[in-house]
Amino acid sequence: MNRKYLYPILIVLITAGLYYAEQYVDRENEHYPDIEKENKTTISSEFNSSFLPTSTTGAIVEHVYYTLSYSEAHEQAEWVAYSLDKSHFRKNDFKRPYFVEDRDVTTKSADWRNYKKSGYDRGHLCPAGDRGFSYDAFHETFLTSNISPQNHEFNSGVWNYLEQKTRYWAEKYDGVYVVTGGVLNNGLKGIGYENVSVPEEFYKIVLDVSHGNYKTIAFLIPNQPTNQSFYDYVVSIDVIEAKTGIDFFPKLSEKIEKKLESTIDIQAWGKRN
Repeated sequence: MNRKYLYPILIVLITAGLYYAEQYVDRENEHYPDIEKENKTTISSEFNSSFLPTSTTGAIVEHVYYTLSYSEAHEQAEWVAYSLDKSHFRKNDFKRPYFVEDRDVTTKSADWRNYKKSGYDRGHLCPAGDRGFSYDAFHETFLTSNISPQNHEFNSGVWNYLEQKTRYWAEKYDGVYVVTGGVLNNGLKGIGYENVSVPEEFYKIVLDVSHGNYKTIAFLIPNQPTNQSFYDYVVSIDVIEAKTGIDFFPKLSEKIEKKLESTIDIQAWGKRN
């Protein structure tokens, strides 16, 4: 064959081979966290029994170590809810798993490749650091239904500090309940071939029920770099409900729910001005 044509053909073949390797061969290394349903702990079901939010999509998925409501229109969870105890996070040397699609999402969760070269982090909603007590629990946080596009500085900055503070509260109050998600609405920017929505804001709600005394603290933070403290973004739960259409604690008594969702009491969480 004439060398004039040989080199272009080789380049095409090599390029095609690299594309194949990236798109398909990696999947041979992916491992789905197959956790037997009958072996479930109370970590997820305990939350569901009393504190599960409403779903605007009807697509609730109960995993072993957290529960979520999936929004197919936005290719991510509108919320992830879980209990967090001081025994749930501990140092480990677990190998970081591959991100894999969630088989329990009937409409299929987003492919992790949507995030490649997007400029956004694959931000965990239930942090891997909150599930360090077993490899199964840690691995389950790498389902793509549990991630959302986050600005890197936001993810590694104010959001990371808030996650650390939430773990501190879990230790201090002998366990808390957490609900986290992005504010999903029409007109958001999308990334990847599945057009995964990029939330402009993320919220986190923490509920403490220790000693029978209910208290909450809620945050609504723009998905962008900031040097401000997460305390600067404390809001009432009513504000988040108005933006999302979600009722976060519908199973509580009306009196308790109304008080928790309408008031802001940073001092109750140990904040000092």
